[in-house]
Amino acid sequence: MEHGKPITIGTVGYGYGAFLHVNGYLNAGGIPIRLKTVCARNAEKAEAFRARYNYEQICTSYEELVADPEIDLIDLSVPPRLHVPYCIMALKAGKSIICEKPLSGYFGDGRDDIGHTVSKEKMWKEMDSQLAELKAAIDESEGHFFYAEDFVYATPVQKAAEILRAKKSKIMFMNGIESIIGSTSEAASEWKNFGGGTMMRNGIHILSTMMYLKQVEAEARGEKITVKSVTAEMGQISKVPLKEGERQYSQAHPHDVEDCANVILTYSDGSMCNIIGTDSVIGGSANHITVTCNDMKFNMNLTQNNLLEAYCCDDNGLDNVYWGELNPRKLGWNNVFVSDEVIRGYTGEMKSFLEAMAYGKKTETSFDLAYDIIRVVYAAFRSAEEGRRIDL
Repeated sequence: MEHGKPITIGTVGYGYGAFLHVNGYLNAGGIPIRLKTVCARNAEKAEAFRARYNYEQICTSYEELVADPEIDLIDLSVPPRLHVPYCIMALKAGKSIICEKPLSGYFGDGRDDIGHTVSKEKMWKEMDSQLAELKAAIDESEGHFFYAEDFVYATPVQKAAEILRAKKSKIMFMNGIESIIGSTSEAASEWKNFGGGTMMRNGIHILSTMMYLKQVEAEARGEKITVKSVTAEMGQISKVPLKEGERQYSQAHPHDVEDCANVILTYSDGSMCNIIGTDSVIGGSANHITVTCNDMKFNMNLTQNNLLEAYCCDDNGLDNVYWGELNPRKLGWNNVFVSDEVIRGYTGEMKSFLEAMAYGKKTETSFDLAYDIIRVVYAAFRSAEEGRRIDL
């Protein structure tokens, strides 16, 4: 890009992801940006988001956004079924694009119940075809493709990566969980919208972090390490039989998707990972990873922290205070999220993407990593459905 020229940004969407991304931009610093357009079908909600963050305008057509010659970077905060077509459209227009996780998935033709009626093997094959089309668009475009997996850029993960590079340690085993009580999206209950359930929305964060750290290890040691096999069990624990009045705290309502996933990875070097993702666990977010190496160990707390502990007798006046993810009430003791956009990685990833555009720097999340991650997720879906280990 022209030196000193602000990077002009168009944001697609106005939900939780867009909120986290724009806060990341505003905290990244150092590179001039211009927040030009919020694009969404709902003009009223787009205008509210525009006014809150001082964008210049709104539009209701993605085609209009892509056609704007001033837009350098398009930031997608849309349902995963739109990721590949929206990315390809932007890349063919020479725009740079930020794609949220998950990269892709199988979403069918809009019909209901595909999670129960379409085999995961068929989903795998059709998703692979989409990914090949996207890779071709990336290779042919003058624009950049950026994969927004915030946990990779989370402050404890980046510090762990720095230590791994310095010590060249061998990771032997990793164990992690992402646990919440539901979803902020009503569409999360159906496969056709998200391409899966809790593994696509939650467990993928833990999986991505582990796969990234193995990538860091391999580069530091000069080794080639790949995922050898995937084994998984998945189910719907929110549908466990409960008596009348015992279900009032659940916010997960899965239809044809999983709300609990347990996935085991075995790597080509013999190391192993265990990933748990759940949608139906009370008590606020729990996002932890333990990394055991030959000569050290990391315990990473990836979202919540104890920098600010607050006790509230009631939650009067706190409706618009960002407290924590999917904590329905603000009563009693809570670990209040502090500098969440920094600690959870949104500032780091947005800064990395802007530096890649401005200075040509390499990002931590390549298309190849994103590609490997989603193929492992769908291998896990196949394993759970077919009742066997999937060899890669």
